[in-house]
Amino acid sequence: MRGLDIDYMLALVPVILGYVPLTLFMAVAGMAFALILGSLLAVERVVRVPVLDWLVVLFISFFRGTPLLVQLFLFYYGLPQIVSALTQINGVTAAIMGLTLHFSAYMAESIRAAIVGVDRSQWEAAQSIGMTQGQMMRRVVLPQATRIAAPTLVNYFIDMIKSTSLAFTLGVTEMMGAAQKEAAGSFLYFEAFLVVAIVYWIMVEVLSQGQKRMELWLNRAYAR
Repeated sequence: MRGLDIDYMLALVPVILGYVPLTLFMAVAGMAFALILGSLLAVERVVRVPVLDWLVVLFISFFRGTPLLVQLFLFYYGLPQIVSALTQINGVTAAIMGLTLHFSAYMAESIRAAIVGVDRSQWEAAQSIGMTQGQMMRRVVLPQATRIAAPTLVNYFIDMIKSTSLAFTLGVTEMMGAAQKEAAGSFLYFEAFLVVAIVYWIMVEVLSQGQKRMELWLNRAYAR
């Protein structure tokens, strides 16, 4: 039984860290697009536009009911065979698309629950002063729903960062892809994957601490 090759692990750390910006870029881009799409889906689920509501329910059901890895393969390997314009899509773009659609389905339900969780008196007060439904959503309901949904959305962002590790299956050399290549060359698989696991762990812990501070800041007005 051999021991850990600490020197190899220490030498690998800067290599893995060099791919952190790409990992964060995919996560941040995916989060931004998913938040926009998820918010639109959530508002529609509250308003319930005929026919469109059925399509939104189908969208949410599909992307929540199928594995992210399958969706990534579908976008990167499957769709280009049907839509020729997508043959130029690269792994990073496909990964962002997959993350966006997958997590927007989950965010839609969380945001919808947050919107519904806003006290009905707030809705009635907005309507009593003549606000349109759009104005009521933008100025009264969504700002309050943000406080309710924010902790859950941060959790989704943390999950999204970890899910970027699947991008290496599309040929993207991010943190996991870099660890895989280094391990294949050295045959020190345990050390390589342990390093990348620790890096992900540290990133998640930093975000978790930021989440706690954000929750305190959002709830400061409600503290007694």
